[in-house]
Amino acid sequence: MSARLLIVEDEEPLTLLLRYNLESEGYVVDACARGDEADLRLKESPPDLAVIDWMLPGLSGIELIRRL
Repeated sequence: MSARLLIVEDEEPLTLLLRYNLESEGYVVDACARGDEADLRLKESPPDLAVIDWMLPGLSGIELIRRL
């Protein structure tokens, strides 16, 4: 079973680049662009790893990490 990753990034080109490279290595990748949406996803179904941007709309990456 492949590791599940969550990318939390509000810049679409960067999200696409990260997703492409991680999926090509065999990871299952999910992504969202808002900190508040990521907070809900992390609570509902925690991934094996989360890559979180520092500055996000809705809830900053710093606050998101504090809540984790």
